[in-house]
Amino acid sequence: RRFTPDQSPFGFCEETKLHSVQLLPVYQTGSSVTMAYGKTENKRELLSLFCFFSLPHVGYLYSVGKLVELISTYQYSEKSEQAVLTPQFLHVITSENLQCFTVRCSAAAARDEDPYIDTTMKACPPVELDVCTLRMQLFIGPRAICHFRNNIILLTKADTEDITERRKPTRRMLSRKVDSIKSRTNSESEPGWNLYIINTVSTIQLYREMVDYSRTYENVKTESCIHLLSEAHLLVRAAIMDPSFLKSDEKEELLKAFRESCAFLGDCYSRFDTKDYHLALPYYRMSGLSMTEVLKRLVSEGDEIQAYERGFIFYLTHSLNEDINEELNKESANKVLQIFYLADPVQLPHILCSPCMRNVCPLTAVKYLQKVEEIMPSVVLTLTKAFMALKMGDLTMYEHEMDSYKETILACGFIGQPKLLRQHREGIATPTEFAVHLKETQPGLLVAATVALHENSKIELEEADTFFKMLCSSSENTIPQLLVDFWEALLVVCSQEEILQDLLLRVTSQYVWRISKQQLPETKPLKTTEDLINSSNHFGLIFPWVTSIMSVGSPSDKDYNEDIAKLQSLFCSQSINIASVLPVLEPLTEAGNISLTIHVLCNTRLGKYEEAIDELLERCPDAAILYAQHELKDENRAVWWNKLLPELCKRTRLTGNDCPVFISSLKAETLSFVAMELELRDFLSLLPEDGTAAFFLPHLLHCSQRKPLI
Repeated sequence: RRFTPDQSPFGFCEETKLHSVQLLPVYQTGSSVTMAYGKTENKRELLSLFCFFSLPHVGYLYSVGKLVELISTYQYSEKSEQAVLTPQFLHVITSENLQCFTVRCSAAAARDEDPYIDTTMKACPPVELDVCTLRMQLFIGPRAICHFRNNIILLTKADTEDITERRKPTRRMLSRKVDSIKSRTNSESEPGWNLYIINTVSTIQLYREMVDYSRTYENVKTESCIHLLSEAHLLVRAAIMDPSFLKSDEKEELLKAFRESCAFLGDCYSRFDTKDYHLALPYYRMSGLSMTEVLKRLVSEGDEIQAYERGFIFYLTHSLNEDINEELNKESANKVLQIFYLADPVQLPHILCSPCMRNVCPLTAVKYLQKVEEIMPSVVLTLTKAFMALKMGDLTMYEHEMDSYKETILACGFIGQPKLLRQHREGIATPTEFAVHLKETQPGLLVAATVALHENSKIELEEADTFFKMLCSSSENTIPQLLVDFWEALLVVCSQEEILQDLLLRVTSQYVWRISKQQLPETKPLKTTEDLINSSNHFGLIFPWVTSIMSVGSPSDKDYNEDIAKLQSLFCSQSINIASVLPVLEPLTEAGNISLTIHVLCNTRLGKYEEAIDELLERCPDAAILYAQHELKDENRAVWWNKLLPELCKRTRLTGNDCPVFISSLKAETLSFVAMELELRDFLSLLPEDGTAAFFLPHLLHCSQRKPLI
């Protein structure tokens, strides 16, 4: 890259003379590695690269990466001679001064290192923050400057005339000890030359001085306080990003200072009326302070009413709405209740559902909710009042609140605040007392509410499974009936094909398991087969031939009629994917007529009509004609004469009068249907050569009268 300042049209100008060009790398400290000679060193990877150069009266700091961006511009009070850049400071010498400025390298590097900077998780002062002059110190005739570790080395040359008095600095923000500057002279060298080694103040000491100085602005709540604390924060951040940090004696102290600086910045953004109030949240998170500790810092003791700024309310709202493992004590929870009633009453129902507010006084909560309800009534607020009534044990009040709206409206109300039904404890979602009570008194409302949550992306299918298993105290491998009720209800409204097939597989598995194990559901199902057929396209009307087969079933099957009917209804629809569900059906192999109906339904859906007819003629010939009449239509009519007619003739010949059902099926339905469908010549070709003429003659006559042989 070429950095070219504007040149004078008259050629070279002293005012545009460049000096102090410098590249400053900032490394990312990685894991330690062991060298060949056994020494452990930190692996350093380049994180960011900065370029500084200066004109006599102004300096420029650029970030050099994929893009070249100007970070900071430095205006000097007088003409500069040389400058040296470090990760924490910029040191500049003029004809009479050593000046020190803050830099923004750590702010830029932090954003290169951490993608979560500038989110609700983490924050860092902006790169665009105005730079500060930390101090100006008088020296006679500064000529050269360099930096080595924690020292500034300064070479000066005094004029020959005797200088008896030095001008004191006009402004001194931060103190320096007098003995921190050492002068080394050589009497034999040219007179007037001096070499100074300036020991820079430690990061921790300078940080403390800046924090102390910021307190002068604290009461007036100005941006100056935020600015100075931001400088202190960046100072500590730069020290932490140094590769030598891991071996530093000040490591723990620097980390403590970092967390403390985050807490101070969080306090500022919470207390001050600033446009960046939202930064209170990430800074408090980075500080490691609990919500209780933050409340103690910002809320006065006693019942006095105080004003709360947007930053504090923003922090509280987000913290309470997230699943953190912290329970406020009763006093703190009630104080939070009062804060939101005064600052943002519409949030009260949501705040009360936070796991952090578990110890709040429910009676106090109801009083506040009633005041809010007079102004802004809502379903969520009513449900929250009912929740608080349950906590108080006041069932009369609970029932009054639950009767305020229809059940469908109440179910949708849970969408506005899912934590009414489940809350996270130590990372695990557990049912609330409200959910437990609904399970016992209004299971239909509980299922409807959970369906509404799923359809509005408030709960995943697997999460709902865990929720109902915990609610019903079921083991991991046991499926409670309430969960089956949820699956069935979800099938009514679900429109996503992938989830739909998953649900169909789940309910099929459960029906099959209960039928094969002769296991009755532990609670009465919320919906009957008829209810599901009337409300969902995924449950079809049970075919007549299926009913015919089941009519001759064993009496023991009647105990499980509902599960059997639901299973058959599923296979009588066109929704279920037969290929995917076949492995689930294996336990039904020995289930008699139930197995027969399901196998024939599967073969029919797969287009295996001939296999279905063989199975029916073998195990339940009475249902064969009903099956043919229902299934062998349109493009499948040919199965009548290609499979059913020859098979009936064959079986009639083998059994004779021992199985009259074959004769009746052949004579009453099959021959009549084929005679109506085929030409006489084709019909004749299908008749057996050794058949009795009298048996077939009426059907031949009927066929010839309909379509005469030409």
